[in-house]
Amino acid sequence: MNSPLKRVALACMLMFGLLMLNVNYLQAVRAEDLRSDSRNVRNFYDRYEVQRGRITAGNKVLAESVETGDNTFKYSRRYPEGKVYAPITGFFAPESERDIERAKNDLLDGSSADLLIRRSIDLFSGTQTKGANVDLTINPKAQEAAYKALSESGKKGALVAIEPKTGAILAMVSVPTYDPNPLSKADKAGVNKAYEKLAEDEDQPLLNRAIERTYPPGSTFKVVTMAAYLESDDTLGPQSQIDAPTRLDLPNTTADLPNHGNSACGNGRVTLSYALEKSCNTPFGKIGMDLGYDAMKEQAAKFGIGGEQLEIPMPVSASSIGEEEDQAALAQASIGQRNNQMTPLQMAMVAAGVANNGVVMKPYLVNKVADAEGGEVETADPEELSTAMSEETAAKLKEMMVNVVNLGTASAAQIPGVAVAGKTGTAETSGNRAPHAWFVSFAPAEDPKVAVALIVESGSAGDDASGGQTAAPIARSVMEAVLGR
Repeated sequence: MNSPLKRVALACMLMFGLLMLNVNYLQAVRAEDLRSDSRNVRNFYDRYEVQRGRITAGNKVLAESVETGDNTFKYSRRYPEGKVYAPITGFFAPESERDIERAKNDLLDGSSADLLIRRSIDLFSGTQTKGANVDLTINPKAQEAAYKALSESGKKGALVAIEPKTGAILAMVSVPTYDPNPLSKADKAGVNKAYEKLAEDEDQPLLNRAIERTYPPGSTFKVVTMAAYLESDDTLGPQSQIDAPTRLDLPNTTADLPNHGNSACGNGRVTLSYALEKSCNTPFGKIGMDLGYDAMKEQAAKFGIGGEQLEIPMPVSASSIGEEEDQAALAQASIGQRNNQMTPLQMAMVAAGVANNGVVMKPYLVNKVADAEGGEVETADPEELSTAMSEETAAKLKEMMVNVVNLGTASAAQIPGVAVAGKTGTAETSGNRAPHAWFVSFAPAEDPKVAVALIVESGSAGDDASGGQTAAPIARSVMEAVLGR
């Protein structure tokens, strides 16, 4: 071969080698970056090529993909129930997903390894692969009752209802909320505009307050403090006596801890049941200081507070009683103030733990997953998270919480013919905002089917009776929905 031909051959070989090197680099190294690049329009079109599975709750369809009749975008995502379930379903947008749509995305779009056999069958039969269907634990009647009641309050807030024996989440509402339909159109510009409007809204409708925000739990945390006290001495019970001064001196500070409005708590020495019924601050502050930070933190951890991050399957913000400071701070934390921060889901777990004889179940939202032909892919298997207290302690605490509803601050939660257990709360806030109103409850007390926790932001007049007046009726409507009352 003459020299010119050799040079041409070498140049061709070099270019071919560089081409192969580039191909391998793109496929092996840059593939994921290119696939996720927002400028890759193929991803945009592909997202609407697959019929995603449905998201359901009972017999109610919460999300589904419907044919458009358009050759460019074969399917569009639709949310028939809109705002009511948006904090749970989330949305499926041109470039992102949220909540269940994100957490179960690979199942919903059919790409999960768990659907490999189904995809293989579809391939050989020439059938287009469809996504799996995700059925939730949500009770539609409870969800809709919670949404209606919270929305009508005119306040921001959140509610979670749990089945105590399993941990199944029966309702999860956050208000204000949003309509996921405008965020799921095959229109990038339109979706981005709709999303930006929601993201810039100072009321934060995209925020799921039930699991993504923590609040001071106020007097609802006295359930945890009482559990710690009862567990410290098995001779204690509802009729055991405790000092309840009008104001509690806090060590190493000029401040003290008063009862609400500087009011007396009985005659200054009351039963434990009375202290919980009337939500006196001073005995609970004293209990916290006497037990010490380590004991309080340990008891909180037994309810799941400050432990491993929960996923339901969406991640849940961590709750905490705060770091150890001094005795004065501990007294305040023991009544649900200071740096004590809880999600509504966490407080629902506290109520459910008492209801379930001291056992806290791991909360979950997905009941089952089935492929497009109905074949089982996943089925929920209830799992114990922890034992928060002995069965004996739970029985004592349950009795006291029933008295809170029958004799104390939560009479608005009463359901005729049903024994309801509960605890009201008010939580001080920063600035000049009104305190938050809280309520935790479960029913029927003798065989609990539902535990509820809710917060109404700035919904309190400043005392625990406000939790009973504002929040308790909302919880009652949800319990009635679950119980079919």
